[in-house]
Formats: sequence, structure tokens, C-alpha cells
Amino acid sequence: MEINVKVFSKNQKENKFSPRKRREKYPAKPLLNCQLVLKEFRRNLQKLRWTLLPTVANLFECIFDHLQHVTTSTTATDIWRVTVFQVLAGPKGDNIYEWRSTILGPPGSVYEGGVFFLDITFSPDYPFKPPKVTFRTRIYHCNINSQGVICLDILKDNWSPALTISKVLLSICSLLTDCNPADPLVGSIATQYMTNRAEHDRMARQWTKRYAT
Repeated sequence: MEINVKVFSKNQKENKFSPRKRREKYPAKPLLNCQLVLKEFRRNLQKLRWTLLPTVANLFECIFDHLQHVTTSTTATDIWRVTVFQVLAGPKGDNIYEWRSTILGPPGSVYEGGVFFLDITFSPDYPFKPPKVTFRTRIYHCNINSQGVICLDILKDNWSPALTISKVLLSICSLLTDCNPADPLVGSIATQYMTNRAEHDRMARQWTKRYAT
């Protein structure tokens, strides 16, 4: 005898409005073949690339890369959550060379719960020269100084025109999770991180609460 068992949480009951019931009543139907759409997007982008400003062309490449990951990756949900809900970026106004970004403190880090604002400035030589990215929100971090300058290799000597601004911002998120005390901008914080981690983490959380919430 086969027995099907459904397990619900203490406060959860399945009813006619539950997600499962809605899916059964209104099954999802594919509207477009996403891969065909992306292929057409890429084809048209290549035609227009040399008529666009480098910043605009790179922005379209960023959009394409994101859509391709979302539609093909087995971890599309995770990618979407990181790029949309953890990092936001866009032009301040009509000037496409001046952007503003918002980064949420990574979950599980000492910056969790914080909202950090950054300024991004593209030079006319972008993408052949890296953008200038600075924190506007104060942060207790050995690789970010009081002026908001970030010590990150891809913003300096390891920059490549193949890098998109989304990859830069995700690298900054990674820096918030794992700092690099071997290449600090603020030596005292780096020393504290290596010799008194508990006090470092306490100060970082305190600054996050004071300046980023």
C-alpha cells in the first residue's frame, strides 16, 4: 500500500490559494524561446557596437551576460538574487559617465544589515581604463579608507576591458565577505583583523549600525 505524506509547517495549511494549487490551475506557458531572443540580441549588438559609446556598448554586454546566466545557469535563482537584490547600479541622471550603486551587506558578514552607497565614474577611455569606484558610506574595512577609496586589483593593474561593471561590483561584495589584509589601505585595521579578530568584527558591526543603517 502506497502512502503519500505531505509535510506542512506548523502555521501552514494548503488551500485553494496555495502556490501548488495555483500552478495546477494556471500552468505556466513559455512565451518566448529565451535562447533565440538572446541570440538575436547578440547579433544586433555586434552590428551596433562600433557606433555606440564604449560605456553604452559595455552596458549592453553586461545586460546580455546577465540574461544569458539567468536563462542558462542551473543556479539562475542565486544569480538573480545576487545581481538584483544585493547590488543595484545605474546612471545618476542623464550623464551615463556618472553612476551610483547600492550594495547590501553580504549575509553572514560583519556588514550584514548595512546599506552602502558608492559612486562610479567612467572615463571617456572606458572600457580600456577602469572606472573609478568609491564608497560614499563610511565602512570599517582594511581595504577601504576614510575617503572611500577601494584597494582592489581589478580597479588598478589587473583591469581588463572584458570586465563589466557588474563583475566589478560583485568583486566588491566578495571583498566585504573576505577582506585582504595582505594588501591594506588602512594598516591599523588590517593589523587588528589579524591579531584581534573579535574586536575587529565588533568595530565593523558597530560602524555598519552607525553609518549604514
